[in-house]
Order: sequence, then C-alpha cells, then structure tokens
Amino acid sequence: MKKILLIFLIFTLRNILSDNVGYILNIEGAIGPITYYQVKNVISTAKAQNANFILIILDTPGGLLTSTRKTVQEILSSDVPVIGFVYPSGAQCASAGTFIALSCHILAMAPATNIGAAHPVTLTGGETQEKIEEKIVNDTVSFIKTIARHRGRNEKWAEKAVRESISSTEEEALKEGVIDLKAKDINELLEKIEGRILEIEGKKIILNTKNAKLKETKVELKDRILKFVSDPNIAYILLIIGIWGIILEFSHPGFGIPGIVGTIALILAFFGLHTLPINLAGLILLILSFIFFALEAITPTFGIFIISGIITFILGSLMLFRKMPEIKIPIFNILIASILTGFFLWMVILFTWKTKKRKVTTGKEGIIGEKGRTITDLNPEGLIFIHGEYWKAKTISGSIQKDKKVRVVDIEGLMLIVEEIKDE
Repeated sequence: MKKILLIFLIFTLRNILSDNVGYILNIEGAIGPITYYQVKNVISTAKAQNANFILIILDTPGGLLTSTRKTVQEILSSDVPVIGFVYPSGAQCASAGTFIALSCHILAMAPATNIGAAHPVTLTGGETQEKIEEKIVNDTVSFIKTIARHRGRNEKWAEKAVRESISSTEEEALKEGVIDLKAKDINELLEKIEGRILEIEGKKIILNTKNAKLKETKVELKDRILKFVSDPNIAYILLIIGIWGIILEFSHPGFGIPGIVGTIALILAFFGLHTLPINLAGLILLILSFIFFALEAITPTFGIFIISGIITFILGSLMLFRKMPEIKIPIFNILIASILTGFFLWMVILFTWKTKKRKVTTGKEGIIGEKGRTITDLNPEGLIFIHGEYWKAKTISGSIQKDKKVRVVDIEGLMLIVEEIKDE
C-alpha cells in the first residue's frame, strides 16, 4: 500500500512539472509495411519526447501477416503505454488488425464496432495446400494466444478468432474479456483510463490521460506516396498506365516520355502489389497479357494477340485478389480498364499502320514524283523550283523551256533528273 501511494505521489509530482502529452496514430485501410513503419516511428518519437502514452485508432479490414508480426513486436516491446481504440462507430478491427489490437496495453472499442475474423488467408488451394494451410493456421493460433496471454486477455476467444473466424461486437468482446472497456469517443476513453496502473518492463506506471494534449506524428512525403500506391485500385491503375507507356514506347521508339512514365508507373505498381496479398496465378496472367499486347504493338496481327491479351488481362485482374475479399478491385473498374486498354492499343496499331502506308516525304524517295517549275531553260541542265527550294536539274531527253512544269523521275547526287509535263 505504501509503495502504491509513493508511486502515485511521484507520478503526480512529475505531471505537475512536465507536460501531459500523448501521441495519436490512425491505422486505416489495409495493414502493410507502411503500417509497421508508422507504428515504429510513433513509438520511437513518443519515447524520445517522454510522452505519457500512445493512442492507436484502429479501423482496418486486415492485411499482411508479416507486417502485422513486426508491428506487434514493436508494441509488445514499447516502454510507452500503447492504447488501442476501435473507433469510430461502425469501424472494424478484423483479421490482422485483431493481432495489433490484442497486443496493446489497453484495448477499448466504440459502440457499433466489431473485432475478430482473424483466420489467415492463403493464396492457393488443393489437397497438398491443405496441409500447408493447417501449419499456417496452427502457427497463427500460437501467435495470437501468446499475445492474448501476455496481455491477460481471453486466449480461447483469440484461438476461435483464428480457427473459426468468429467476430464480436463491443458488448460481446467486453463480456468475453477481449477488451478492457467501451467508450463513445476519445475524450471519454481518456477519462475512463485516467489513473490506471500498468506494469511495463517490471515498472509500475500510472496513466495520466485526462486533459492530455494529443499530438499526431508527422507523416513523411515518401510514406504518404507509398501508402497511396499500396491501395489496390491505385496500384491497378498504375499498372495500366505502365502498360500503355511501355507499349507506346515500343511501337514508336524515340519518344522517350511514354517509356519513362510507363517505367515509373510500373515500378510504383509493383511496389503496391508487393505490399498486398496477391494471387500468383493472377499476376502471371497479367504479365502474359502484357506480352500479348507488346507482340500486337510490334507485329500487328489485326486482332489475334489483342483479343488474347484482353481475355488474359480480365482473368488476371479478377484473380489478382481472389483470396482476399476485403481487398479487391471492383468488376466495373476491371471491365473499363480492359476496354480502354484494348481501344488504346488498337489506336496505336492503327496509327502505326497508317504511318507505314503514308508516302515518304524525306530523302530520295520523298522528292521523286514531285512536281516543279523551270526557272531557266534546261538544255539539258538548268535551274528549277520545287518543294519551296531551287534545285539544279537535268532533262532526260531534249530540252525544256523556261516556266514549264516538270516532274522529278530520279536523282543523282544533288542533281534532279526531270521530264516535262505536257498533258496538264
């Protein structure tokens, strides 16, 4: 009792002499490498600034388990108390988000929210893969039970969340011992946890959260860009832009700009896809469609490769996130992208074909057959005016008088060989 009283007095004195500051971090959308970096940065910043706590707002459908493991490791090893809050009303904390939520020192939920459904997602199927999936599930169960045990939460519920994909409301989660409390908003949450005692690394810490000043960590521009391209729809659009750029560069070498833009777009697209749980078969079909499109652009076959490319493009797009229903590309977007890609490629091919059929306007081939006018008598040589220029010319037979119309039939060095046009 005396120890607790002494800790309380020291804590009160520290609060009088120092600012009451907490850091806040919003985790929205799919969990990936960017999420890990954000959590790592906010924990290191809070520790360096002697912050009293970190508040993580959760509203996520899940994401990559590899990134989740690293994020959980950062939270479990944090010297600064981490408070998880599933917020606002209507928010979800599903799949990978459940692991992060359970690893927090204190976990709360707002009304009309849910948590759970943490069954791991695999990218393939079949009898052989069932054994692999079983191993993954068992490993994931051990991971979530360890987290729950470490934080004193319901291990049985945690196991069911993985094996049976159960999901609970805030009322059920509180009753099952999954969360610590309910709160309608951030202010109520900070008021309710004021004065709670936590034990971190063998030290007892009394939370001072009431009337705390909340600070948001600055997100660097590169992190904003990487998070932006990690959106499946953005990564998909960048992929299409990359295809268009590369095809245009292949069909019209020397432009430069389409190739540069296409390459940058493809790099960003592949980074975005790398952070998402993609289906390998879908990715292979998309790559195959690129090959078909490139072949059609280089050697026009008037439909064979372009139709094959569109079919494989649609199939690859549909299968790309087939095993991740909460992270998918709408069918409407896929159809629009496929139609626009096919139309764009057809226009490129049509333009290329017309360019090849167009009469050459430069060099020897460009001037043969052109008409001009004699400036002097050609007897047999003289001067003519053609293409807006004065040229030396020689008649192929006899002589041609001044101011007569002539046609170029050949060229020898810088001398034009002409004949008179008599029937015009």
